[in-house]
Amino acid sequence: FSFLGSGQVQQEPWAETTEGTAISINCSHPNVQENTNIQWYRQLPDRAPHHIVTGFTGDKAVRVPPGRLRVAADRRSSALWLSRPRRGDTAVYYCALGD
Repeated sequence: FSFLGSGQVQQEPWAETTEGTAISINCSHPNVQENTNIQWYRQLPDRAPHHIVTGFTGDKAVRVPPGRLRVAADRRSSALWLSRPRRGDTAVYYCALGD
């Protein structure tokens, strides 16, 4: 599906893993502007979306859920890596562009 922020992003419609097995959730944002942040949110069942991390370049630790945000060198894609997902991390994960 696509989620429209200040620019268009594309995400995989579905990703799954088993409890405790790391997973990478990928996002493509080929038209990202040079000064635009990359935002990630997650929406737990029956809850509003919640901001989890902002990235710009490189690697950044994510506290909840535990993992890392990795932004490609050309900034045209990013990946949210969850190191040991639990059942409680089952959610819709969104990326978006902007501040």
